[in-house]
Amino acid sequence: MTTNGDILTLAQWLSPSFPVGAFAYSHGLEMAIADGVIGTAGEMQDWLTDVLRNGSGRNDCILLRAAYGCADREALDMVNAHGVANSSSAERRMESERQGAAFTKTVADIWDVDAPEHLFPVAVGAAAARLNLDPTLTASMYLHAFVSNLVSASVRAVPLGQTEGQAVLAALAPVCTEIADDTALSSLDDLQSTAFLSDIAAMRHETLQPRIFRS
Repeated sequence: MTTNGDILTLAQWLSPSFPVGAFAYSHGLEMAIADGVIGTAGEMQDWLTDVLRNGSGRNDCILLRAAYGCADREALDMVNAHGVANSSSAERRMESERQGAAFTKTVADIWDVDAPEHLFPVAVGAAAARLNLDPTLTASMYLHAFVSNLVSASVRAVPLGQTEGQAVLAALAPVCTEIADDTALSSLDDLQSTAFLSDIAAMRHETLQPRIFRS
C-alpha cells in the first residue's frame, strides 16, 4: 500500500531541486526550437506527447519497471545495457548516464541505498525497489518529472509564458498516468521508438552553435 511517506520520497527524488542537473538538458528540444519546428504551446504539446507515447518517455518507463523487478546486479546490468543500446544519440546516453550517476550518489548518501551508477530510469527503478515504493506510482511520477523538465526548457528557449507552459504540463499529466499503467506488463522486448523527429533533433544538437543546453 502506498503511503504518504512514499509519495513524499518520490516527490523529493523527482523534484527540480534534487541534484541531478536535469535543468541542463533539453532532450533535443533546443534543436527543434532553433529549426522553427516548435514555436507555440500547441506545437510543444504535440512534440512532447509524441516523445512520451512513442519515444524515450515510454522507453524510460519500461526500463524503470524492468530495473524494479531485477533480483540481482547481473540482471540490473542487463537492463542497463538494453537502455544504452536503445539510446538514439551520444547526447541522449550522456544525459541519462550523468543524471543517473548523480541520482545514485545522493540516494546512497541520504537513504543508504547501495546501487550502481546506471541510466537515470534504471537507477530510479532500482532505488524504488530497494525502498519498496509502488512501481506504478514511481513510473508515473518519473514521467511527470521528465516532461516537466522539458516544458521548463521550452518555456525558456521558445520562449513561452509560464502560464502556457503549465497548461501544457497539465494536459500531459494524464498521458504520464496512462503510459505508467500501460507498461505494467511490458518487457525489454517492447523497447522501441517511432519519435523520429525527436531522435534526429537529439543527434543534430551535438553540433548546434550557439546553444544553452547540454542536449
